[in-house]
Amino acid sequence: MIDLRSDTQTKPSAEMRSAMANAEVGDEQKREDPTVNELERRTAELLGQEEAVYVPTATMANEIALRTLGRPGDEVVAEENSHIFLAELGGPAVHAGLMARPLRCEAGRFTPEQLRETVRVTDRSHVPPTRIVSVENTHNSSGGRVWPLDEIEAIAATARELDLRLHLDGARVLNASVACGVSAAEIGGHFDTVTLCLSKGLGCPLGALVAGSAELMAEARRLKHLFGGAMRQAGIVAAAGVYALEHNVERLADDHARARRLAEGLDAAGVPVDLEQVETNFVQVDVGPLGLTPSDALERLWQQGVGLSMTAHPTRLRAVTHLDVDDDDIDGAVELIPRALRTLARA
Repeated sequence: MIDLRSDTQTKPSAEMRSAMANAEVGDEQKREDPTVNELERRTAELLGQEEAVYVPTATMANEIALRTLGRPGDEVVAEENSHIFLAELGGPAVHAGLMARPLRCEAGRFTPEQLRETVRVTDRSHVPPTRIVSVENTHNSSGGRVWPLDEIEAIAATARELDLRLHLDGARVLNASVACGVSAAEIGGHFDTVTLCLSKGLGCPLGALVAGSAELMAEARRLKHLFGGAMRQAGIVAAAGVYALEHNVERLADDHARARRLAEGLDAAGVPVDLEQVETNFVQVDVGPLGLTPSDALERLWQQGVGLSMTAHPTRLRAVTHLDVDDDDIDGAVELIPRALRTLARA
């Protein structure tokens, strides 16, 4: 099986498992686990923040971040198909009492002008105050699209001018960093809170971090316990994160190159793909023009030995490259996907 459903399909390498088996551990809840402490220190530095807090999942990290930044009844502004709106089961409302203010925009990126037009500045006795702006980088639903650094800087400047708080859903921010050729700190340093997922392109079995100022992270630690995220000898899994930050960041460029090669191969075979969309490790395949529904297409692909997955778009599937996908897998996918979808090579 060539599993391109998600970069969450990765399995720990032998070297990562060795690091986990040999990890120094302590009581993480009491901040006595040296491996967790080291992972938090490295991540805070990596993301341009003062401190970081290790939690089990990136969804928990996002929800903790949003709750530290807002109060019940506040609005959070984000792209309409952002992860916090689309894939966290209404968490911003459930956990933080936040109202969602979705923006419709291209490639997951909104402009300073859109932000200005969205912020509620009148009739504060009746309308919910706009408090938080959330940026997702890379943007999952648009196909792993990247926010250019100058656009982040412009949004951050506008948000500060409007007295808004800034959150970066950076589950795949290291993909963005590698794709743009800038440090993660140059991206993350513009935000009040930043999240990072370890179980996607970095190849860890679980784990995520939320980073921010010392004051915000003190509250984040309290919320972590409240949400059931405090752990004990968590260094065993945190060691995977330390290993990943040392060995699996620069190699994300390989995933991006393989995604590009996959997209170009499928395009040459007549499979509808948007080459402009391929900026990181996502390739979106539009099965609508082929007369197929996504569910039918997924079944055909699975029978041929290729795993893809649904997207927020009604006719598009996605293929996601990762560290368990090699060049031979890409060659196989370029052959098998057109066969499964019954497309003919262009003359």
